[in-house]
Amino acid sequence: KSQTVEAKHIIIATGGRSRELPTMKIDGKKIIGYREAMVLPQMPKSMIVVGSGAIGVEFAYFYNSMGTKVTIVEFMPRIVPVEDEEISKELEKQYKKNGIAIMTSSEVTAVDTSGAAGVKATIKTASGEQVLEADVLLSAVGVAANIEGIGLETLGVKTDKGRVMVDKFGQTNIPGIYAIGDCSPGQALAHVASKEGIVCVESIAYNENKYHHQPEPIDYNNIPGCTYCVPEIASVGYTEKAARDAGYDIKVGKFPLSASGKASAAGHPEGFIKVIFDAKYGEWLGTHMIGYNVTEMIAETVTA
Repeated sequence: KSQTVEAKHIIIATGGRSRELPTMKIDGKKIIGYREAMVLPQMPKSMIVVGSGAIGVEFAYFYNSMGTKVTIVEFMPRIVPVEDEEISKELEKQYKKNGIAIMTSSEVTAVDTSGAAGVKATIKTASGEQVLEADVLLSAVGVAANIEGIGLETLGVKTDKGRVMVDKFGQTNIPGIYAIGDCSPGQALAHVASKEGIVCVESIAYNENKYHHQPEPIDYNNIPGCTYCVPEIASVGYTEKAARDAGYDIKVGKFPLSASGKASAAGHPEGFIKVIFDAKYGEWLGTHMIGYNVTEMIAETVTA
């Protein structure tokens, strides 16, 4: 049963889903995605988490804290690869201290689910292959956009790397068709999608002379990223490497939370705060925090 909808302006907001790798097809029982990870009928004794982005490290912390033996497998050379390198090192240190096993520069090449219980994952590392066994494997290798089967190809809507290409107001290359949220190129976060929707609609209204001014486009380098693991991670702006790569001459400030009276009083002295400034003009380029309650504190940097 098909239905034709006609409108002067159409906004594509089809969202995203768990990205699936061909070697790890999600079956909902032994190989699971983030949705199943929230509602497992019983606690697994052991779990392999593939991917160490926000979703991977959050669930790794959660299950480890309940007593599951957790192993993180990350393809990149370090965990939470989008974060600043020093943050990755600190999180790895804290996770290992809490009993989480971490394998970086490692790739899952095959998963065998044919046994009566659990999974056997073949992992390729720098030093050769090994097989890990666990009750369940969580595939946390990112988000894929839902752009298939909605007629984009028929209309010639441009896509790149699986996302719908848009300008700063959400307009695609086809006039009257817009895209916002996880199916467009920005960060796959709920608050980003909401703001993109507002900017897109206000822009349409402005062009239709129904709104008094053109909206301010989103500054994607000033969107905070919060990871709700323990210790928490919060960051915004350039990492140290990205700032140098962008050609900035920088000044870096670091403050250990062990030197903060409040952190000590709260019983959470672990972690640090790192700030990055442009040496020439003093412009604040980035902040990277790891520690207790930092997901609340990051808002101050965003405002500043």
